[in-house]
Order: sequence, then structure tokens, then C-alpha cells
Amino acid sequence: MSLYGNVVDEPSPPHGDGQQVLVVAGDPVDSELVSTTLELAGYRVGTAGSGAEGMVRLSRQRFDLVVWDATLRENAYLAWGRRVAPADRPPLLFLATCDSLPGLVPELGREREDYVTKPLRVAEMLARVEMLLRRRRPQRPSGRPRHGDLILDDATCQARRGARPLGLTPAEYRLLRHLLANAECVLSKEQISRHVWGEFRAGEAIEKLVSRLRRKVDREEPALIHTRRGFGYWLGRADL
Repeated sequence: MSLYGNVVDEPSPPHGDGQQVLVVAGDPVDSELVSTTLELAGYRVGTAGSGAEGMVRLSRQRFDLVVWDATLRENAYLAWGRRVAPADRPPLLFLATCDSLPGLVPELGREREDYVTKPLRVAEMLARVEMLLRRRRPQRPSGRPRHGDLILDDATCQARRGARPLGLTPAEYRLLRHLLANAECVLSKEQISRHVWGEFRAGEAIEKLVSRLRRKVDREEPALIHTRRGFGYWLGRADL
């Protein structure tokens, strides 16, 4: 209310849109508070009670964001995150104590990692979660993604090679889009699997998907999709 009794509009609190969030916390009280708060705010939440359990969940399921208790002894997320391609690494919000900040803050990466301190303030935590997820949302590029005569249209989820439409399935389109976004870089089967299906699938499933996509894309020369044996697949020049 203002001094004159008029109602003052306040901004709506941050809320989710069904994004998947993993909460890794050893203290059941913290875990319950964070997970309940996020669920009420519109997020879908998974939980883990230890760092080891959290890493297992991350290896089996794709999450949009991770909330990680910085007081856990098995604080392996940062080391794991440095080995994973940015596109496949969910942003991270640490739950920290004030005395842990001097060692934690220098390790945080720009844009993709942040922290809130205990005791938790719900409004601040929700604001940090929403900010990290907003930073992760890809900006719509000007024009259409392309590599040579290979052109994708994200508005219609269609692709063509020169004038020839490719007629891709949704999984094939997601795979080609991922390869194009990481052109000239080798992507492992695990990275591809998580991006295409949101979970890890056997290597045979990846091989069959790549084979189908290659038959559609590489009818013309030069071939664009290549295999680096023992490592994965990449899109681009054959002399990589």
C-alpha cells in the first residue's frame, strides 16, 4: 500500500515452466526446503542425498539446472563440469555457508554458476534459479543455422542440403542441430545421447541414428558427417 492507500503493483515472484532441477543436499531439512520450494514454483525436482548419488543421477538423466550443497564432502560437480561441453552441462547453484565462500567463489565459472548462502532466503534462491535458467536459454540467431549448403530452419524444424529437403525425424533433426552447433568439434556418444534423448542410451542406438542421418545428409559431396573412431562424431571438413 502507498501512503494514500492505493495498491502498488509488485513484480511477480520468479516461477518455473516445468524445467527439470536436481537438488543434491546431504541435510534432509535443506533438501526438503529447496525441493518443496522449487516444486511449488513450477519446477520438476529430483533429489540426491550425496555427491556420489548426484553424479549418478546426472549420468542417467538430463537436467536443466543443478542445486548443489557446497558443504558435501564429495563436491565433484565442478571437476566433472570442466570436462563436459558447455552445451551439455546444466547451470549450477551452490548452497553455501559464509565461511565456505573464500574457497568456493574463485572456482565458479562466469554465467553458468552462482551461489546462495545459508540460512536460505526463498525469494533470493528463486531469483538466482530463474536468472541461471534465463542465461542458458539459447538466443535465436539472425538468419538460419547453416554449414556450406546445409541449411536448418529452427522455426519449422526442417533441413535441406542445397535445394533438396532432407525429411528428418525429430531425433535426426536434434542430432543434426547439435552437430551443426558444434561444427568441427568431436562429440562423444554420451554427449549426443543426452542431447537427443535426455538420457544415456547404448552406443548401438547412436550408431543407427547417425547412420540414418548420414544417408540423408551425405548424398552429395563433400560428406559432412564423420566418425572419429573411439571418440565420436563430428560435422565439417574432412581434413579435421
